[in-house]
Amino acid sequence: MKNFISKWNQISLVKRIIVGIVIGIILALTVPDAASWVSIFGSLFVGALKAVAPILVLFLVIHAIASHKSGKETNMKMIIGLYAIGTFLAGVVGVVGSKLFPITLTLSTSEATEITPPGGIAEVLETLLFNIVDNPVDALMNANYIGILTWAIVIGLILKRVAAESTKTMLANFSDAMTKLVQWVINLAPIGIMGLVYDAIATSGLSALTEYGQLLILLLGCMFFVALVMNPLIVFMYTRENPYPLVFKVLRESGITAFFTRSSAANIPVNLTLCKKLGLDEDTYSVSVPLGATINMAGAAVTISVLTLATAHTLNISVDLWTAIILMVVAAISAAGASGVAGGSLLLIPLACSLLGISNDIAMQVVAVGFIIGVLQDSCETALNSSSDVLFTAAAEKAKARKAKKKGKVSAA
Repeated sequence: MKNFISKWNQISLVKRIIVGIVIGIILALTVPDAASWVSIFGSLFVGALKAVAPILVLFLVIHAIASHKSGKETNMKMIIGLYAIGTFLAGVVGVVGSKLFPITLTLSTSEATEITPPGGIAEVLETLLFNIVDNPVDALMNANYIGILTWAIVIGLILKRVAAESTKTMLANFSDAMTKLVQWVINLAPIGIMGLVYDAIATSGLSALTEYGQLLILLLGCMFFVALVMNPLIVFMYTRENPYPLVFKVLRESGITAFFTRSSAANIPVNLTLCKKLGLDEDTYSVSVPLGATINMAGAAVTISVLTLATAHTLNISVDLWTAIILMVVAAISAAGASGVAGGSLLLIPLACSLLGISNDIAMQVVAVGFIIGVLQDSCETALNSSSDVLFTAAAEKAKARKAKKKGKVSAA
């Protein structure tokens, strides 16, 4: 048994999840009356995610802010600006795509009667403000992700100024421990997804797979649009030159690797090597690439916005223009706090759902749906996230060189 578990863990998570999906489908079609012992694996998996997600967000954000060190002068301001613009516009693409092609999900909506849809922008803002000032302990207990994020930012900023290095080391250890815990939970995804797929098909039939396929097409379509249209447009606006040679190079040499590792953090060494190959300034990319692995999350913004609006469509919650704009901003901000492990962005969907009055229990069901389609969704998301770290770093350096050249010509004249 020990050897079997060891060999099983050596298989990539993607392949193990595929095995779990196939087994779930087979069991649902052959033994549909076995729900009592198969579906429980899915419920346990969702429960574990619900338990670990709030603490994960708290420690990751505190550590990221508290441990940030200001280096010597670099081109970081422009790069951070590009990260912010790219992530926000990805959220816009996700929202617009969901409006043009609305998707509904099969969820257990027994709690839907308790949901009070927001009456308008004023009510959304009121909910947002009260969630921000929520007691931190209550925020953790009730999975109020907006409150958790707010307290994490405030505490992180304070610790950045007053904490000793030993304290920051302790925060790093806690952050690493929580990340490891999440990896353990996600390592159980094949068994959990087997139970979720079984429950979905036994309850709704094979139509559930068609539904997930439609959701996956929408997600990947938005991500490809960002990668091949939106990001090149941003790069062109800054560099005033054909962006596609650079776009295709980073997708080929960074995106493909990230697709299989499914972790922006794991792809950092690849990106650093690519930046060196492109001849970029080491003082800049040695900071921008690790930072981008944390905050440059265009794919995550697409995932959060699309799945949140799919939940809203499922529950017949109407989202007006101003609420949609707030969702774009929240998707971008929450995406920047996504964990650098496989499926990290899915754990922040409840944050966005809370804006629309959607309960955490229903939101976590949507997270579980995300894991079912995550074999492709999370791989493409990570490829978009990680490759754009190099793309925007190179674009900023090209833009800086262009400005310097233009300034030199003016001075010479």
